[in-house]
Amino acid sequence: MIRHLFVASRPLSWINTAYPFALAYLLLARPVDPLALVVGTVYFLVPYNLAMYGINDVFDYESDLRNPRKGGVEGAVLAPRYHRPTLLAALVANVPFLVALVLLGGPASWVVLAISVFAVVAYSAPVLRFKERPVLDSITSSTHFVSPAVYGLALAGVAPDARSLLLLAAFFGWGMASHAFGAVQDVPADREAGIGSVATVLGARPTVLGAAALYLVAGVLAALSGWPTALAGLLALPYLAMVLPFATITDATAERANRGWRRFLAINFGVGFCVTILAILAAALRA
Repeated sequence: MIRHLFVASRPLSWINTAYPFALAYLLLARPVDPLALVVGTVYFLVPYNLAMYGINDVFDYESDLRNPRKGGVEGAVLAPRYHRPTLLAALVANVPFLVALVLLGGPASWVVLAISVFAVVAYSAPVLRFKERPVLDSITSSTHFVSPAVYGLALAGVAPDARSLLLLAAFFGWGMASHAFGAVQDVPADREAGIGSVATVLGARPTVLGAAALYLVAGVLAALSGWPTALAGLLALPYLAMVLPFATITDATAERANRGWRRFLAINFGVGFCVTILAILAAALRA
C-alpha cells in the first residue's frame, strides 16, 4: 500500500509545489516563522501531491488502464481495491496540515489555501471533473502549482507588487502550457475512455502550438518584471525547444509527445536551479 501511495503521489513532481511556496515565503516574510515555513513546505511537498494525484489516479482508473505511460513515475494504475484506502490516506495526510496552516495564518491565507485545495479536488473528483472541461482543465492544473506561491505571499502578509504580479502571471502561463502539452500524449487513451480535455477537443497539433504560444507569453511577462528577474524570461527557451519539434504532430501520432514530456520533467530541475540563482541575486540586490 505504501508503495502504491508513493507512486500515486508522483515523487518527481513534489518539488513543483513545495518549492514555489517555500521560495515565496522565505523571500518575503519578515520575520520568517520557522514553524510556518516547515509546515507549509512539508504540506506542499507530500500531502498536497498525494491528494492531487491520488484522487486523479482513483477516478481516472479506466483511462489509465488504456494509457501505456501509466504504471511508473508518470502515474500509478491503482487497482480498485486501493481506491478507498488512497482517498482515505489523502484525507488523513491533509487534514492535520490544513488545520495547522489555518492556525498559523490569517484570513487572506485561508482564502488562498481554500482555493488551492478546491482546485486539487475539483480537477478529478466526480461531478466537478474540471479536467474534462477544456481550457478550464489547464487553468485548474496551473492553479495547482501557482497557488502555493500565492499562499506563501499571503502567509507572509505581503501584498503583491507589479513585479510579483508579472512573475505570477508568467508562472501561470507556464502552468497552462505545461498541462496542455502534457495532455497531448494522452489523446488516444482519453478518447477511448470518453474523457474530454483541452487536447482531445482542440486536437494534438493546435494544442502543441497553443502550449508554445503560452510559453512564449510567459517568457515575455517575466522579461517585463525588471532587473534581475527579467532574466527569467530566458527560461522559456528550453520549454519552447521542447514543444516545437512536435508542432506537426497529429492525433494519430499524439503518443509521440511523451518523449517531449519526459524531457519536460528533466528541464524543470535545471530551470529550478536557475530560478534559485535569480532569487538569491534579487534578494542580495534588495538587501
